[in-house]
Amino acid sequence: MTEFQQNQTSLERIWEDFCAQLAEAGSVLLRESSPRTPLDQAEGVRYLSRLTRTALNMHVDSADPDFPRLFKLADDKIKIGADNPDNIYEQAVIGGDRTYRIRGRVNGVPYLSFGTKANRYATNGTMISTGEVELSNLVVTEDGDFEIIVSRQPSPGNWLPMADDSTLLIVRQTFHDKKTQKPAEIAIERINGGPAKPALLTPEVIAKQLTAAASFVRGTANTFADWSEWFKTRPNRIYETDQTIFQRAGGDPKIWYGHAYFELQPGEAWVLRVHPPKCRMWNFQLDNWWMESLDYVHHKIWLNGHQAHYEPDGSVVIVCSEEDPGFGNWVDLAGHLHGTALWRWIEAEDHPVPACEVIKLDQPRMMVE
Repeated sequence: MTEFQQNQTSLERIWEDFCAQLAEAGSVLLRESSPRTPLDQAEGVRYLSRLTRTALNMHVDSADPDFPRLFKLADDKIKIGADNPDNIYEQAVIGGDRTYRIRGRVNGVPYLSFGTKANRYATNGTMISTGEVELSNLVVTEDGDFEIIVSRQPSPGNWLPMADDSTLLIVRQTFHDKKTQKPAEIAIERINGGPAKPALLTPEVIAKQLTAAASFVRGTANTFADWSEWFKTRPNRIYETDQTIFQRAGGDPKIWYGHAYFELQPGEAWVLRVHPPKCRMWNFQLDNWWMESLDYVHHKIWLNGHQAHYEPDGSVVIVCSEEDPGFGNWVDLAGHLHGTALWRWIEAEDHPVPACEVIKLDQPRMMVE
């Protein structure tokens, strides 16, 4: 065999190995607890394809920490871990031994947070926080401009800490209304050294990147399938547990996460009631079994504090059903009689757990109020 043939065989194995590793992620569809309806299984296959797409973006095209590139790990089509319909999520691959500068302009976004993470989704399903800073903590000019230094060592002015094992920057922009409020403008660059341009690709590097991408797909899919299994043990109520679990998966430390699993019969509605505490923001959303937010572009599958209709006593009633029942705040099931859900209190003084019940919509209204 010639040297060319040997190299060609080696490169073919890289692709074959990647495809084999990626195929292992499909085992999540066959778990005993995974729903078997055509809709759930079709969404599961689509979910794996979406995870593959975003994993390749992160681990191949955006993988160089010397030339950080902000990209959207989740959007209105790629959905991960109960992604927030009120958010714009951006990420950049970073290295804990580098120093970075973020420049931006706030514009109209009411909540803007930056977090450095040790991304271990591919190994143990965690994304540990190594530093956090939010808009209310930043020094911003009258024009709304700001600059943040991202480093292990403290820096004067706006500083976002990193650790030796920091590998990912997460930027969350949260809106009352994404259609009318202008997103922040954000850019990131490495400073204090580094190469002038990216190195040429090698077989060893692309093999490592593809392995990381496949591991991310498997790790992410199984992490959130585990969560859905937990939530299903307490159906139609908020799953009360230690918030550390959600923070270790990349959650914002200023947010309280109230996950749930709902299961209904045709003609039933899931009703949630609560008195919102004093807080920066809040919202509620419906997700499928795979913890993807439902189609919020074409269905009203979520509600936030800015949109909500409040009862005379200041409480909020949310009704999750197939059709608008004519009372409370309707949230559309979008064809799903079972799935997961999430309530968020953002920077709240208290974290009341919404009361939940399942009702039949043909009952007189007086019985459900």
